[in-house]
Amino acid sequence: MQKHILLVEDDESIREMVEKYLQMEGFSITTASNGEEAVQKCLDTSFDLMILDIMMPKLDGLEVLKIIREKSALPILIMSAKDSDIDKAVGLGLGADDYIAKPFSMLELSARVKAAIRRATTYSSQVEAKQDMLVIGGLTIDIMNFSVMKKQQAVKLTSKEFAILKLFATNRQRVFTKQQIYQLIWNDEYYGDENIINVHMSRLREKIEDDPSNPQYIKTLWGIGYKLEDY
Repeated sequence: MQKHILLVEDDESIREMVEKYLQMEGFSITTASNGEEAVQKCLDTSFDLMILDIMMPKLDGLEVLKIIREKSALPILIMSAKDSDIDKAVGLGLGADDYIAKPFSMLELSARVKAAIRRATTYSSQVEAKQDMLVIGGLTIDIMNFSVMKKQQAVKLTSKEFAILKLFATNRQRVFTKQQIYQLIWNDEYYGDENIINVHMSRLREKIEDDPSNPQYIKTLWGIGYKLEDY
């Protein structure tokens, strides 16, 4: 089945070049030239991948990324002339799946597009097949019964600890900031109080990790947030 990509780029020459190349590669392409248009099209239509520029009019790429991540797990590949480690960290920390810096070769772009779609398709099928029971390393997470087993031993988690673990387990390799965790788990606005997140993460690690000081499951990305290591 032909994969449908939303290409968001305000530079017409780059947009047309990428669109034509990916069409030759067998993809169906819909384009947007600014952030507002991208958000609207993404909400109106189902896509398999979004290729997103950062520097755009009306809404920049990072704002678009925030909005889409609140509503969808759509794979997002950032395509930008900004190539510093900080820019990459911010983009990935907000939920982007990959980052390619301009200028780039069409071969590299195509390879990253295919890899992002392949990862999303594979993970989606795995979750669908095991949506009630997730196995990650030595952990078995029973979504329906709100229970966790660690190497065949029951682990007693609070409701918030279980919700945090479930969030990471169903979004493997995605980076979550503390703000995102708070908003998704507590369903409230985040005002910068890191203590509540730190305490819950510490208690969760004490229960699921063999060595909480050297966690193997939920990793800290300093200055960005957390992500679950894939197994």
